[in-house]
Amino acid sequence: GTPIVATAIKLLPMVFCRPGELRTMRWEDVDLDRAQWRYIVSKTKTEHLVPLSRQAVALLRDLHPLTGHLPAGWVFVGRAPTQPMSDAAINAAYRRLGIDTRTELTGHGWRSVARTILHEHLGYEPAVIEHQLAHAVPDALGTSYNRTKFLKQRQQMMQAWSDYLDKLKAGAEIIPIRGAA
Repeated sequence: GTPIVATAIKLLPMVFCRPGELRTMRWEDVDLDRAQWRYIVSKTKTEHLVPLSRQAVALLRDLHPLTGHLPAGWVFVGRAPTQPMSDAAINAAYRRLGIDTRTELTGHGWRSVARTILHEHLGYEPAVIEHQLAHAVPDALGTSYNRTKFLKQRQQMMQAWSDYLDKLKAGAEIIPIRGAA
């Protein structure tokens, strides 16, 4: 695939957003100096802030010379520079890598992989993970009273997650994740 798609499939596991949100990422929503990405969540139509790890920032800095100057502003530009990368690009890239997207992994699958490992193996609280997943997290009093964003915890968690992924790439012990039966 292209360097653009290659960057997308490297970045998606780090940020574990919905693939449609990644493919429509715009440079104007990314602050590389503050290591943050803000966007509107497709399901809830609310603003969401993603703390970016050092590794994620490095990937985006490397991609910027390729797509950062294009007038449409897409980070992951499609075949036409006025359009974002196609909806099918990430799963198609996985299939080219020999990954069966029906039984092994899809772009969306990183969300459950991250949630499981962050909680069960890296010890992060479910509420922090759910905020990072941009899920509504009601408390005993209801969502209207729950204004917590857990930003500091999420910044630390996102860096720890990218570091964990680096260790896996370097050959650390892989934790098997069983799919739902």
